[in-house]
Amino acid sequence: MEKSIQLVAFNIPYPPDYGGVIDIFYKVKALSECGVSVYLHCFEYDRLQASGLEKYCANVYYYPRRKGIRFQFSAKPYIVVTRINDQLLINLSSNDSPIIFEGLHTCYYLDDTLLDSQLRLVRTHNVEHEYYLNLYKAERNIFRKLFFRMEACKLKRYETILKNASHLLCISPNDNYYFDHNYGHSHFIPAFHPFSEIKSKLGRGKYILFHGNLSVSENIQAVEYLLANVFSKIDLPVIIAGKNPDARLAQKISQYPNIQLVANPENDQMETIIRDAHISLLPTFQDTGLKLKLLASLFSGRFCIANTPMVHKTGLEHLCHLADTPKEMIDRVNELFQQDFTSEEIEKRKLILEDAFSNHQNAMKIIRLLEE
Repeated sequence: MEKSIQLVAFNIPYPPDYGGVIDIFYKVKALSECGVSVYLHCFEYDRLQASGLEKYCANVYYYPRRKGIRFQFSAKPYIVVTRINDQLLINLSSNDSPIIFEGLHTCYYLDDTLLDSQLRLVRTHNVEHEYYLNLYKAERNIFRKLFFRMEACKLKRYETILKNASHLLCISPNDNYYFDHNYGHSHFIPAFHPFSEIKSKLGRGKYILFHGNLSVSENIQAVEYLLANVFSKIDLPVIIAGKNPDARLAQKISQYPNIQLVANPENDQMETIIRDAHISLLPTFQDTGLKLKLLASLFSGRFCIANTPMVHKTGLEHLCHLADTPKEMIDRVNELFQQDFTSEEIEKRKLILEDAFSNHQNAMKIIRLLEE
């Protein structure tokens, strides 16, 4: 019998060029390659409809995301109420395939009685109220700060809708513990990603790298922390690479002669930048979800230095060098810059990454849940 699934995405997952949509796109691809017919439902707002999705989907549906400040006054979270669409419910209920709702964002119809007969799974990308609380703490703009604080409160209340899910698919062991403790039926399914094998180079690289979406508050906070406390204290070359850095951040980076900003690199260029680095230095101040930039660094880069929140309960702790203070980061950088990256390091990564983080194996875990 043909297997099929419906998947509700909070955005159009193509091109797969930032965390959440990377997980969605490569999940769709892996399920398709395992013989599952995927019916993809996408909310459309800041990205174009994508013919590249048709290769992996039986059908792709697009729904406009609602806009306007009035939605900020709803009792439900803004990220949820702006993704209400009657046609989506009609389409979901007219196809009896199981449904994966991607993130709390898409869960408005999770408890709708029209879907009672269908298996309903939710992919949790974060503990969303904790994520938004951290955005609130990192944000400087007073209006955005207020929005993030209100959204965090609404998301915490709204999260109880997850009790209606048949299964929760959690992106990290830490999130899995939280959701299983609160709602049950939780399974650790690591992030889907574009990597099939370790591509790390042996020997020594040329610079230290920080990479990530530079328009996101948590990454801006991390860059500013590194500029003030680490990169300005060393003489080694540094590259900061990522999407959409604003003028203020670019100006700060330009003050340091040893630091180069690479704005909006293409995917192939970004992979080359990661592979040619000697060290990827990746602190975060948000202990939420799993950062795909960490997987990118481990699959393609050499040494990786991370702080505890970056690797806490990810299963990747043993592949990184831990450093939680500026002094520890500087000491690790100076120590590792004198070392070659060896084949032993690559073998250690293969043991963990090509097994637990295999897209095929994790797609099969989802398929087995559908067959229960």
